[in-house]
Amino acid sequence: MRGGDSRRNTAAKKVGRINPGDKQIQEAARIIRQGGIVAYPTESFYGLGVDPTMEDGVERLFRVKGRKKDQPILLLVASTGVLSRLVKNITPEAHRLMDGLWPGGLTLVLAASERIPPAITAGTGKVGIRISSHPAAALLVQAAGGIITGTSANLSGRPPCRFAEEVFQQLGSRVDMILDGGVTPGKNASTVLDVSENPPRILREGMVSRKEIENYVDLA
Repeated sequence: MRGGDSRRNTAAKKVGRINPGDKQIQEAARIIRQGGIVAYPTESFYGLGVDPTMEDGVERLFRVKGRKKDQPILLLVASTGVLSRLVKNITPEAHRLMDGLWPGGLTLVLAASERIPPAITAGTGKVGIRISSHPAAALLVQAAGGIITGTSANLSGRPPCRFAEEVFQQLGSRVDMILDGGVTPGKNASTVLDVSENPPRILREGMVSRKEIENYVDLA
């Protein structure tokens, strides 16, 4: 997939340089809006984007990853303006965390709106949401309508991917497009914090430390 790879009939549509006017970003967004799956870089690892309101696309996402139905799928949003479509309410603690730590590697778990398909929440009634600080991911979310899935671009049980080549090796033509944004930072996935509870509780510590979070809220 490096340099002059000519496999145009595969999922590996390489993007070397990504900027706001890039046609590949628009093409990736079109694929997502039509129910397809796109792999894209984030500030941690590569992610898989589908339109979470399209049940067929979400179902296909589970099949592609080999993911169990009891595992929820987090969402990336373009701005806090779309949250009213996704969650029942935003707590004062969540507001403080959004203001202080978004965009970035903090996923906030909130009570899900009835509009969210049960497959996304895995029947928990909650949904994890964040705004990505990676420029390519942010552009893609915006172009795709403001909301896409943010699950990792790998087979369930396999290591997350830092290179587009790794995504292709694991998923190949099972995805419709791979946006190659180069190597991602890796190391840690996003921190997942349940702010639907009081006090908030860390479900997974990752990119954002407990100490950073405690600058804004008291934790369980």
